[in-house]
Amino acid sequence: MDRTKPDILLLFSVLALVGIGIVMVYSTSSIYASEKLGDGAYFIKRHLIALCVGLVLMAIATLSSERMWWSLSYPFMGIALVSLMLVLLSPLGRTMGGSSRWLKLGPFGFQPAEFTKLALVLYFSRSFVNKGEKIRTFDLGLLPHVLVSGVIVFLVCAQPDFGTAMVIAALSVLMVFAAGVRVSHLASLAIPAVPMLYALVMGVDYRRRRILAFLDPWNHAQDSAFQLVQSLLAFGSGGILGQGLGKGRQKLFYLPEAHTDFIFSCLGEEMGLLGVLLVVGLFSLLLWRGIRASLRAQSKFGSYVALGATLLIVIQALVNMWVALGIFPTKGLPLPFVSYGGTSLAVNLIAAGIILSVSREKSSGGGWMAG
Repeated sequence: MDRTKPDILLLFSVLALVGIGIVMVYSTSSIYASEKLGDGAYFIKRHLIALCVGLVLMAIATLSSERMWWSLSYPFMGIALVSLMLVLLSPLGRTMGGSSRWLKLGPFGFQPAEFTKLALVLYFSRSFVNKGEKIRTFDLGLLPHVLVSGVIVFLVCAQPDFGTAMVIAALSVLMVFAAGVRVSHLASLAIPAVPMLYALVMGVDYRRRRILAFLDPWNHAQDSAFQLVQSLLAFGSGGILGQGLGKGRQKLFYLPEAHTDFIFSCLGEEMGLLGVLLVVGLFSLLLWRGIRASLRAQSKFGSYVALGATLLIVIQALVNMWVALGIFPTKGLPLPFVSYGGTSLAVNLIAAGIILSVSREKSSGGGWMAG
């Protein structure tokens, strides 16, 4: 297979976001870590270790061939399903903050749900190619993929991790749509899906309170909307140019999860509107180059993988930024490449490496819109 240099603009967007992440993780976590853990560098040291591992994995992914990802797609899905069940059913599962999302393996731990997103992209991509034109049928095209994603969503919801489950559902819908599933078939699934979604949200007390707080945050500023209100105050105080790096106040025990879920809010406070637009621009650049790589891929499999990996990153970024800006109800999702979180960082860097790998292939018009 002929190979060229990877997409430099795509690589630049990823590395720029990683660089911003290093600065913001240290800025948002140092005081908290010093007060709570006695080491102001606690989080940044772990972030840098995860980053080094992630960059190595991204480099390997960039240099890897489609054949390798094709052969790993089904085994990865098997590993993902087993690890999700181990989190819930075995002593290896680790509970934090009322949720069982971590799998502890000796001194190391990782979040299987993060790995599952990548496994789903690879599995769907290979399945789409194998099915060919049968993807347009309901029983052979749509239903098997709905069942697989449904099992994953169920296991992730059981942790519980509703935000990640919704990201997986959205990723699944967009991928099967791109593969050529009939819109009428997708629409038919909305009939049972809407009441199920309503029950999942409104039938659980803390989720219902989050929705009510989202609709009227200032009336719940001292309880269920505390995070959202503090996030909006951070953006408001940042103005156009920001308070300056390290000078933000919301991270001083006002805004919970400042170095993870709400790092975008602190970025807006310290770097202002210009910093916000810079991050949005970098994700937009990544989206453009990812879709470009998908459309120019040599094969259908490479095209689907590049598209899925791009969507995996961008969907998470959009949800995180929308939550911080009060456009979407509060969900605990990190900002790709920027937030603290080892598993998320490593998986997103692997996804970026896969897109870079596809971008190295010489175009033959084999993208998902070709046929």
